[in-house]
Amino acid sequence: MGAFCKEDACFSSIDAGFTSSQQLRLSKHVHDNVHGNIYLDSLSLKFIDTEQFQRLRDLKQLGMTHMVYPGATHSRFEHSLGVYWLAGEAVQKLKNYQGLELGIDVFDIQTVKIAGLLHDVGHGPFSHLFEREFLPRVRSGSKWSHEEMSVKMVDHIVDEHHIDVDSEMIKKVKEMILASSEFSIPKASKEKHFLYDIVANGRNGIDVDKFDYIVRDCRACGLGCNFEFQRLMETMRVLDDEICYRAKDYLTIHKLFSTRADLYRTVYTHPKVKAIELMVADALMEANDFLEIASSIEDPSDYWKLDDTIIKAIEIAPNQELKKARDLILRIHRRNLYQFCNEYAVPKDKLENYKDVTAQDIVCSQKNGGVILSEEDVSVSNVRIDLTRGRHNPLESINFFKDYESDRKFSIPDDRISHLLPSYCQDMIVRVYSKKPELVGAISEAFENFQLKTYGIKAQVHATPEKKKRRL
Repeated sequence: MGAFCKEDACFSSIDAGFTSSQQLRLSKHVHDNVHGNIYLDSLSLKFIDTEQFQRLRDLKQLGMTHMVYPGATHSRFEHSLGVYWLAGEAVQKLKNYQGLELGIDVFDIQTVKIAGLLHDVGHGPFSHLFEREFLPRVRSGSKWSHEEMSVKMVDHIVDEHHIDVDSEMIKKVKEMILASSEFSIPKASKEKHFLYDIVANGRNGIDVDKFDYIVRDCRACGLGCNFEFQRLMETMRVLDDEICYRAKDYLTIHKLFSTRADLYRTVYTHPKVKAIELMVADALMEANDFLEIASSIEDPSDYWKLDDTIIKAIEIAPNQELKKARDLILRIHRRNLYQFCNEYAVPKDKLENYKDVTAQDIVCSQKNGGVILSEEDVSVSNVRIDLTRGRHNPLESINFFKDYESDRKFSIPDDRISHLLPSYCQDMIVRVYSKKPELVGAISEAFENFQLKTYGIKAQVHATPEKKKRRL
């Protein structure tokens, strides 16, 4: 048995709850540019002060976005500390207001905080590029996810550093990390199910992970953010084992999802950002056989050594086997990027049966004459942007309460909210890039032919500029 157990007598309030101002004062703290002072309990420090967790300093939160938004250099380390802090704040507020009826104890508070701290410890390099762009190309059909690796990494850290922690706590931490993924544990096997909605909410998508990265990413990119998570944290309430929100806060919740969607469109999937990410993915592909990058994804003892610095390792390596990868990285530095040809939003009535567009689709749409394109000349990005629940409105999955005198929870139908809110909650954007500037014209024409063949219209809003087509 570790230092924590379910009976309150087994806990140190200094370690878990910070129940007094003096305890806060004596604890270790760091100053965060989003949340101010973040106080670190002793168990969390045991995880933080490991090489596996410190690796997060070398993982940029937004991957290659800093090449377009220069301020976006913040790391997964900062984000993880932020989620740790907000997770603790959220569960502590529930304890303050409803602790007796919910049975929240110090064990629960510590568990939620550790889950927040470690939820991204298995994340790959370059934000989501590693698992969404690179791994599917080298491990076809692989179901690998950073959430699963985070769970493996938690076990590895505990074993490697002999951290004295209750096995039941670690089991719940891992379940909380997986709560919003396809590997989540069925509800029937959980106690206090509402606790599993705090860090990674698979029920309706409202969680402190989003609270932190939305505010942090907006700040880093120099964008305004009118979403205030503090309002939701102060007024949330548990009814029937579920975190519910005041009905009057429905627009605040909608701002959470709409701000996230705006970030996806204007920052995370910015056309130039995607061009650079496609080039990084190609560089990793070229280097994979020699460096065996993908072989590290099964074993945490190898995987923790993989971070964003792999780009620099490729860049300075003299090996001839890495020349193609080095040339791609050099092109990024010299801003000789894959050229954005055009994009279109998939028509709404075609989304249900949509299949990703491939380079082969574009090449096969080329008409005879002129330059003959090959699949290696074209790169296609299929960008899905939604409000966290695909085509469905996330507000449909959220339960509200009228006021604190009422014990009844209810959902709010679309037509009762606002006619100004979107009736459809998903975009699918197809973007096509030329790997060579001189082929922009030919690829743009083939892309237009593909749209005419597929939809009978040119779905893109603007034609590719003639000046860009003639660029050499």
